[in-house]
This record gives sequence, C-alpha cells and structure tokens, in this order.
Amino acid sequence: MRLLNLIVFFVFLNGFSQEAPNFTAVDSLYREDQFYLSFTYNNLSKFPSGLHQDKFSPGLSIGFLRDMPINKNRTLAIAAGLGYSLTIYNQNLLILKTPTGNDYQILDADVAYSKDRLTLHQIDLPIEFRWRSSTPDSHKFWRIYSGFKVSYLFSNQYRIASDVANYSISNNNDFNKINYGPYLSVGWNTWNAYLYYGLNPIFKSDIKMYNQSLNMNTVNIGLIFYIL
Repeated sequence: MRLLNLIVFFVFLNGFSQEAPNFTAVDSLYREDQFYLSFTYNNLSKFPSGLHQDKFSPGLSIGFLRDMPINKNRTLAIAAGLGYSLTIYNQNLLILKTPTGNDYQILDADVAYSKDRLTLHQIDLPIEFRWRSSTPDSHKFWRIYSGFKVSYLFSNQYRIASDVANYSISNNNDFNKINYGPYLSVGWNTWNAYLYYGLNPIFKSDIKMYNQSLNMNTVNIGLIFYIL
C-alpha cells in the first residue's frame, strides 16, 4: 500500500510540473550590443614618395554605445556612444625637433633602427545605424552596423630608436586634433569584421616633407566584438 501511494504521489507531481505555467518572461524591450572592443591593423594611405610602413601597426578601441531600437521587432536601431582608441603606426618617417618647429624627413635606408613609431590616443564619438536578425530569446544573430566616428586627439608621441638617434617627441601640435570618417562592421555572433576610413589627414594641411604635403589618412581593418 505504501508503494502504491508513492507511485500515485510521483505521478501526480509529474503531471502538476508539466501543467505548471512557465514563469520565464521574454524581454520584448531588449537592447543589443552596448559595449564594444576592436583590434585593427592601421594602414596609412596617400604616402609621399619614399615613405612606407614597416612591421605591424596595431590599434585597439573600446567603448560604450547606447542601443535605441526604432522598429517593433527591434531589428533596426540607432546607437551613439563614447570610446577610446589607441592607434600605432610603424614607418620610416623621421621627425626632427628644431628651434623653429619640426622637420620631417625619410629615414636613410642605411640607418639601422628598431623603432620608428607614431602613437595616437583619441576619444571617439561614434554614431551608427544598426540592422540585426536578433530575437528576444537569442543573442546569436547576423548584424550589419554602419556608422560615422569623430575622434579627438588628446595625446600623441613619436619615438625613434636607431644607431644614430634615440629620442621621443610628445604632444606634437602638427597633428590634426579632430579626425573623422565612416566605418562598417559585419558579422555573426561573436566574430565581426571591421573597416574604418579616415576622411581627413592625420597631419595638418600645411605640414610638408621635402615640399610634399603629409596628407596621409588612415584605413583601419580588423575585428570588433560586441558585449551586452
């Protein structure tokens, strides 16, 4: 009799658990991709004659974006935010500090050097239009985000280490303080390709090398990761 009572009890409990309502709520007002982290290769374009990059020129960006859906399904959104970028360029540009300002030259080919680097620190203000195939109960989806970024250069450094010179120059005023350009990120779930094209040069328009304008701009290619 006890065994029969136990069987009846467990059958009743199982039936109750199957019929019990599901209290897990679906968040119909969800937002996506609030934080971002990107790693890029930084390519300078529009080089003056004789100037070129060498080694790997890395970049890192991190920041926050406020996701603001604009349709009922929340697959379309506008996002605006704030971020920080570290951009490094390795090249054969020699910057000499003189009493009248900076002199720009190409490092002689016979000079051995271990470092010839520009390092830029910027505050970023991105705004973007977002399309994604997201749903309220899944964080794995396709995304295409196109945007425009304005960056403020708050610190920079040039560093040369060679067999003829070893010094650095900080906060060079020959750089443009404001840089801007469009970007695009496309991907699935965690992995997203990233491309940024700088519309204006990193140096001011009146900065020259051998009477050639240093009107180089940047193209950054890499990966970007989004985090809720």
